[in-house]
Amino acid sequence: MVFNWFRRKFDKSESEQVQDLEQVETPAVVEDEPTEPETSEAVATDYLAWAKAAYQNIQQQESSVAVVEADESATIETTAPELIETEAITDVEPETTAPSGEIEVAVDNSAPVRIEAPAATPVVTENIPIWARDDRQQRLEQLKATAIETLEPEAPTPEIALDDDFLWSAKVLADQGRTPEQVSLDEINWLKKLRQGLDKTRRGFVNQFKALIGQGPLNADAVESIETLLLQADVGVEATDYVIETLQAKLREESLPPEEAVAYLKQILRDLLDKPLQENYTQEFLPIQNQLNIWLLVGVNGVGKTTTIGKLAHMTQASGYKCLIAAGDTFRAAAVQQVQVWGQRSGIEVIANPGQNTDPAAVVYDAISAAQARGTELLLVDTAGRLQNKKNLMDELSKIRRIIDKQASNAQIESLLVLDATLGQNGLRQAQVFAESAKLSGVVLTKLDGTAKGGVALAVVQQLGLPIRFIGAGEGIEDLRPFSSYEFVEALLSG
Repeated sequence: MVFNWFRRKFDKSESEQVQDLEQVETPAVVEDEPTEPETSEAVATDYLAWAKAAYQNIQQQESSVAVVEADESATIETTAPELIETEAITDVEPETTAPSGEIEVAVDNSAPVRIEAPAATPVVTENIPIWARDDRQQRLEQLKATAIETLEPEAPTPEIALDDDFLWSAKVLADQGRTPEQVSLDEINWLKKLRQGLDKTRRGFVNQFKALIGQGPLNADAVESIETLLLQADVGVEATDYVIETLQAKLREESLPPEEAVAYLKQILRDLLDKPLQENYTQEFLPIQNQLNIWLLVGVNGVGKTTTIGKLAHMTQASGYKCLIAAGDTFRAAAVQQVQVWGQRSGIEVIANPGQNTDPAAVVYDAISAAQARGTELLLVDTAGRLQNKKNLMDELSKIRRIIDKQASNAQIESLLVLDATLGQNGLRQAQVFAESAKLSGVVLTKLDGTAKGGVALAVVQQLGLPIRFIGAGEGIEDLRPFSSYEFVEALLSG
């Protein structure tokens, strides 16, 4: 079963999808738009029951996978002992053969011959020394004991904790219209990492916000305090003003309890993050199957472009796409070797030039030719880090984009700006300049797990009008996933 992270659903046939819809009886759920709890009978009844059902389903999935892997390994391991036992018996049999004269007396040629090997064994072993008989018997018993142990391996029990993080992750998935059977362990683990990664940004914000809202309509002091909280999370001035004005207008109409005020704040942030998708950009961001897609990753030095390339390649391969990597960063020392290591970890070929300081545009040209010849569906292009104020390097980036447009005119071309979340507002100036040279179609926000400035995602969307396509919340190869405004806001504001 292939889990497509770009579509966030299991690949099923149309009949299976229709059957699931009939059983759940819920309307189609659009990505990042949570449904009301009343649309799902299981969720409305009990979130805990839903989480337990998902937990049992994941345990069954992991146990079945472990059993299959154990059976395969056992089959391989037991092949050798069987061969050894046969060889051991074959080696001993010539020693147990009686002289030819005794065979002529014991066998009557006129009568039919009966094969009774076990009955002949006691007669033959009389001529074998005692030490030889004991050694042979001991070896056979050891081989049989070994074969019995390897034929019945114990399947490892998957370690899945039904803890608070699991319950929270299950609730987030249930609110988006998912059924327990559709939940995978990968999704649960990712939501746990996302929540833990935004812990520094979230810590103290929710409690202080509830305390301010609980005092009634926002006065000047309360507004200033909320502004301080948002600015400390690096939400930015423009995004902060928008949030305050919208929230204050709502509280003037009606008095909201703290819990409802937090829910309304979540809705404001989701609408803000989804605004570019409603205006200039498509909501789905995924490779088109059976067609060449080229994703160009740009950014300054140290934001994690090469690491992002490796994580994207792994996720693409795991989602069932044919992928290829172009090592276009030919200036930084060991950059080509680094991306080659990432390619080896994912089993993906890397197109690179063995020379140093070679023309990156030539590497991209060769990579496009190789991708077209091999039927590749996604070509990921790594580029050298460059400062936004270096005109010659920015001109070179424009040259790479022109070659891509000319060499692969029929391909689906996207440019992703990689931003380091720890830089906060400093990344906005970079994005403005890169947007002019690379024709940006989205942002990859990395290193969210190491900063208290997770609110920079709101600033990027509000000031640049660029959608966030992927976010990273860890150093592992599976710690980069497609961005979901609903999951991000829940992880940001969950107490």
